[in-house]
Amino acid sequence: SVDGSMLKITAKKEPYTDQGYTKQYTSARLNSKFAFKYGRVDVRAKVPIDQGTWPAIWLLGKNVNEDGGYFDALYGTTNWPACGEIDMMEHGITPSQPTNYVQSALHTPSSSGNTSNIGGTIANNLGTAFHVYSMNWSPNQITFLLDGVAYYTYNPANKTASNWPFTEEQYVLLNIAMGGVAGTISSTFSQTTMEVDYVRIYQNTTVDTQIPTN
Repeated sequence: SVDGSMLKITAKKEPYTDQGYTKQYTSARLNSKFAFKYGRVDVRAKVPIDQGTWPAIWLLGKNVNEDGGYFDALYGTTNWPACGEIDMMEHGITPSQPTNYVQSALHTPSSSGNTSNIGGTIANNLGTAFHVYSMNWSPNQITFLLDGVAYYTYNPANKTASNWPFTEEQYVLLNIAMGGVAGTISSTFSQTTMEVDYVRIYQNTTVDTQIPTN
């Protein structure tokens, strides 16, 4: 829903039946209709920290073969993880870390699923305060930032299709997943919300190589 200028993704405890399956929770995954290559992404959001929830801000290759995806019919030629996945922010899937720990990760053919390409940091007042989650993506490296402070950079020295599929356009996704690798959902859970103030994408379209003369 949109409340004023705020986007709200709400996960609820409620039975829902679709395609012959009944689930006990509903939520949403929003796939953007804009894809880009290289640039900076800033997302100002407040994310839930309820037990068993998995809020995420992430990107997938525009070429991902995913039935129902916005780009799939025209561009879906590549299976995951060869399409590349960039996880800007995830919370709730690192039980060995404290509650306020947010993680960033890269999924590639050389390291997918339980990937080794991860980094993280502590976000103060995570569940009650807004933070700006950012990513700088260039042909050379991908850096993740929290409130403007860099905490993890991925930059394999020898870039191949196996460890660097990030040469094609990607698009942004926002969602809250429930349970699974996020652990057991509390029996007292009723609903929770991710609030998104803005998603901003910046790109350099022209490189200025001129030396100023004055």
